[in-house]
Amino acid sequence: MINNSLLKINYEKFSLPNGLEVILYPDPSSPIVSINIWYRVGSANEKPGKTGFAHLFEHMMFQGSQNVPKEGHFKYIQEAGGTLNGSTSIDRTNYYESVPANYLELLLWLESDRMGFLLPALTQDKLDNQKDVVMNERRQRYENQPYGQAWEILFSNLFTNDHPYSWPTIGWMDDIAKFELNDVRNFFSTYYAPNNASLVLGGNFDINTSVKLIGKYFGEIQRSNSIPSINSPGQKLKETNRIIHKDSVQLPRLYMAWHSDKAFGPDDAALDILADILSSTKNSRLQKNLLYDNQIALDVSSFQYSARLAGSFIIVSTAKPGVEIEKIKAEILKEIDFLISNGISDEELLRAKNSYKSAFIYSLQKLDTIVDHINHYNYFLNEPDSFIFDLNRYEKVTARDVINAAEKILNKPYTELNIIPKQKEQ
Repeated sequence: MINNSLLKINYEKFSLPNGLEVILYPDPSSPIVSINIWYRVGSANEKPGKTGFAHLFEHMMFQGSQNVPKEGHFKYIQEAGGTLNGSTSIDRTNYYESVPANYLELLLWLESDRMGFLLPALTQDKLDNQKDVVMNERRQRYENQPYGQAWEILFSNLFTNDHPYSWPTIGWMDDIAKFELNDVRNFFSTYYAPNNASLVLGGNFDINTSVKLIGKYFGEIQRSNSIPSINSPGQKLKETNRIIHKDSVQLPRLYMAWHSDKAFGPDDAALDILADILSSTKNSRLQKNLLYDNQIALDVSSFQYSARLAGSFIIVSTAKPGVEIEKIKAEILKEIDFLISNGISDEELLRAKNSYKSAFIYSLQKLDTIVDHINHYNYFLNEPDSFIFDLNRYEKVTARDVINAAEKILNKPYTELNIIPKQKEQ
């Protein structure tokens, strides 16, 4: 058993008058400080015909602001011996840096300058340059990559066109090509504002000093006047739909996706456990069947992809040469039916829980991961110190919970995608 007191963190949370949420997590034992900013904007905040803006800003936010030259963000942090990066998801965009503790003020200045003063430096030339970068990224990672378009095909068929999870985070190529400076500026002004962000500072710092510095650098940034709500129409498949996509691949691959529970929903943890039991090890249900007993697949994986508005349960398997996808699908559905009808063993449940617990504890060994967890919990639960709550979700899952979740989710219609080899031209 894990001593829960080891997962209890000391933190202070407050908001500036402009709406910026600030969470301080002091750790005097650390030689560094880490900053982690979540903007509550992702691809779900976009609209059909205007996709890709959130991901674009993952690039634009490193292209300089009013007081920071182009590429200056990288230069200053790396010269200080630090690390930095950013990421975009369907629900949020985040930026994070870690530096030796004596560079705290540098971190706050850099992040505040691009939050409050990016627009004066956002030019047509920079937009055109980064538009080309994003289009090339899309070509390399999606369109010219084996199986690279699978996820966008899958989700655009799992969700209706008016649902904000139906388009890819990077955006559709036609939309990227049509980026206009005014649209980009308006998107930034709307969403990249202090009242749509949370800042977590962790590591070796003095609380009083950090509060003063945060107020100094972020306090005068203007809030957004209006942050639109997201339209999220309910989703339910009336029947299983099957999509066949020919690609430049050597082997067929099967994707199966069901609508499932959202992040931290009642069945979310049970579905994570279910995915582990189905495919995580050589002794898991699907690996044992497909890879070892029947030897019809090269790989198989399953996972619960839970987000703020909805979730999806996914199973993916690549066929061995000469094996039809239908045969793999039949075995997968057979294993699901068997699990629902006959249950799972105590050993399977314990192994799955221990697997999650081990990965969770391991993730807490780095300060930058801890502060990202804090922002994650603040975003979804409005409680930064939810480490124990999160772990206990999995500890409380019973075998019956797993079976009920499987029956509720996996007995419903699903979206099936077959990626098959494109016939070579003679």
